[in-house]
Amino acid sequence: MDQINHDATHPVVRTPSGDLRGRREGPALVFRGVPYAAVPVGDLRWRPPLPFPAWRGVREAADFGPSAPQAGPADVADIVSIGGAPEPTGEDCLTLNVWAPAETPAPAPVMVWLHGGSNRMGAGSLPFYDGAAFARDGVVLVSVNYRLGHLGFFAHPALTAEAAPDAPLGNQALLDQIAALEWVRDHISAFGGDPADVTLFGESAGGLDILALMTARRARGLFHKAVVQSGGGWLPATPLKTAEARGVAAATALGLTDPDAAALRAVAPERLTAVEGAFGPVVDGRLLDRDPISAFARGDFADVPLMIGVNSGEDSLLNYGGGLKRFGKLIKPNAALARLYPQANGDEEQLIRLGFRDFAFAAPARWVASRPRRSRAWLYAFDYVEEARREAMPRANHAAEIFHVFETLDRRPDGPPPATPADRAVSAAMHARWIAFAKTSAPGADWPAYVPAEDAWMVFDRTPGGQVKRGWWKTALDRHERKGRLLILLLRARDRLRRLFAVG
Repeated sequence: MDQINHDATHPVVRTPSGDLRGRREGPALVFRGVPYAAVPVGDLRWRPPLPFPAWRGVREAADFGPSAPQAGPADVADIVSIGGAPEPTGEDCLTLNVWAPAETPAPAPVMVWLHGGSNRMGAGSLPFYDGAAFARDGVVLVSVNYRLGHLGFFAHPALTAEAAPDAPLGNQALLDQIAALEWVRDHISAFGGDPADVTLFGESAGGLDILALMTARRARGLFHKAVVQSGGGWLPATPLKTAEARGVAAATALGLTDPDAAALRAVAPERLTAVEGAFGPVVDGRLLDRDPISAFARGDFADVPLMIGVNSGEDSLLNYGGGLKRFGKLIKPNAALARLYPQANGDEEQLIRLGFRDFAFAAPARWVASRPRRSRAWLYAFDYVEEARREAMPRANHAAEIFHVFETLDRRPDGPPPATPADRAVSAAMHARWIAFAKTSAPGADWPAYVPAEDAWMVFDRTPGGQVKRGWWKTALDRHERKGRLLILLLRARDRLRRLFAVG
């Protein structure tokens, strides 16, 4: 770390863009609100991010930057309680945060975190993403803010018409994430990190975005390992024509009929966030030339060591936005499903919840882990509920593993009950697995790499350090995978037609 002036409380780091003054906090040197791309406002809205201009003098990096403009489900009054970000928010959101080890000799492995939130809410600055435990254990942790909602995944015929022939369309958030990884490549050595040893990890929408980035050639070589937490794997990307139609519908909802690009860019961000939508990767033929699912089926993805897994209570997602009713129409609680899940005792709601968990998360995670590759993959299931929550929470909710991976049990947004020694032991053991993966490309000698014939999962439950279980949920997942194969065939056929006729 010869590029950092180790002042006792205000370290200064010399980066290629300029000097930054951070703070020393326990085991970490912390630099917050570091710009990695130009502010995407005015004519830069919905364009690929540009480099942030270099500066003279020392730039303060004590405070987090604004979170991206965002909104959650209409039936949630306070999105902060479910992982949304509080004010301030603003389009000046393309910043990242660095926790660097204060004592570890350089170069240290790097982990880059992509937050979840359905690509419509969240921020890398949330308190439960604090990187102190990673810095303590010799890893440089970087958390990233990126554009969300209609600012992060938006296409419209007017924007397509003005774009250069090879300019990516509709994937502004993915381009932000790539820009952050390029910043890490070019700057992280100044913080003592190794740009050749970067683990990209994320949860929910962050995990889903990682799967897309693994298939984007523009992102190849920018990360060398990946961890996908509750990112599923079978949620189809949006064809460009569909994304454009959604953009037209959003503009119409804002009172804009046949607008040009300038009229779209003149809309205030708070008006955009008020318009409902679905947000995720777009198959634009430029950044993503096929659906990521199709690319994984073809074996066309970044062949890097991978950890991927799910939580036993992913169905907690159905508690918001009318999810239970909506997915109940897709996952029929019939006799066949009842035989698959005898633990539900015929309860229709529980059948929907278990079917959703396995078809949307567990089966696709296992399928991704089973793709032929030269590197290795590891599969996990998180099935631990903190002692004070067990009476009200039968399974480990969506996102519950985050507080253990980051060792931030005391910073839960939904009101943390006192953590017990048993809770903290699980956190320490799970965090150690992520650290081991970042440092050695494997999460531990006792955790076997995934091979379909052995079907070995690491199950994080009340057993200290977790335990290997073979055939975890196998009967249900086998059935869901048979249904998933039809989806994969349809997506591959759609990709072939799109390429044949050169349409979105």
